[in-house]
Amino acid sequence: MNVLEWIERMFEHYGYFVLLLGLPIDFIALPLPPGQTTLTYTGYLVYKGVLELLPAILMAYAGSIIGITVTYILGYQIGAPIIERFGKWILIKPTHLERTKRIYEKYGNKMLFISFFVPGVRQFFGYFVGIIRIPFRTFALFAYPGALIWVLVFISLGNIFGEQWQKIFVLVERYLGYFFAGLGVFVLAILIVRWRKWWLKKPDNKPMQ
Repeated sequence: MNVLEWIERMFEHYGYFVLLLGLPIDFIALPLPPGQTTLTYTGYLVYKGVLELLPAILMAYAGSIIGITVTYILGYQIGAPIIERFGKWILIKPTHLERTKRIYEKYGNKMLFISFFVPGVRQFFGYFVGIIRIPFRTFALFAYPGALIWVLVFISLGNIFGEQWQKIFVLVERYLGYFFAGLGVFVLAILIVRWRKWWLKKPDNKPMQ
């Protein structure tokens, strides 16, 4: 049985509850079908008249909120204490977490907003934000609107393109992959340039004339 057949059977048996229960499992990173496939197929079921649009959006959004919040709480309540206690064994010191938190506060909120669109990052980011103990209000301010946009985009894909949803979904995922790969290279290049400037400013590392 392939992934799509499995999702079809789940919807046949559980309807909207697939979204309420399945999407949190996707965020917790258990080996089940990815959330973006489930959402796009949900839109297709809306297109066919099997599901209603508004209840589908509401259940999907609720499932997403539950999932991302659970990962944040697990990171905050379990991940952070583990790192604080055993981090030295993997060369992670409290000062490293504080430095990471400061960098996140400067640059990371926008990444949290768009992390839903990147499989792997979506499942990891909630834990990460919890581990570095970003305040819940800040987390929710960026994560919850990001979750809503994620839900609307992929349900809309299935609903608008109907029978062609699989072809469009493959194209969207491919170009999202290109976009975020390019963005990652761009960010890495900026970090390298900044590190090089910092290194050259050190008195004992200036280039020889």
